[in-house]
Amino acid sequence: MSDVTTNWPELAIGLYDRLTGRNAQITYEVSDLEVAVPSKVGAGADHAIWKLDGTVSIHTHDRTDG
Repeated sequence: MSDVTTNWPELAIGLYDRLTGRNAQITYEVSDLEVAVPSKVGAGADHAIWKLDGTVSIHTHDRTDG
């Protein structure tokens, strides 16, 4: 198995996996991002358009059971 990352999704997944549970914060900033959300699976699906312009923050932390 190779330790070389070959694309952006692999890089993002690897980074997230390393940061999760370490009090990490990952922030994504987007500008005029449009996402077509399908109403169902298949070629005949209608799509709702979601528009994002701003910051999406994902916070992770260690869970302590007590």
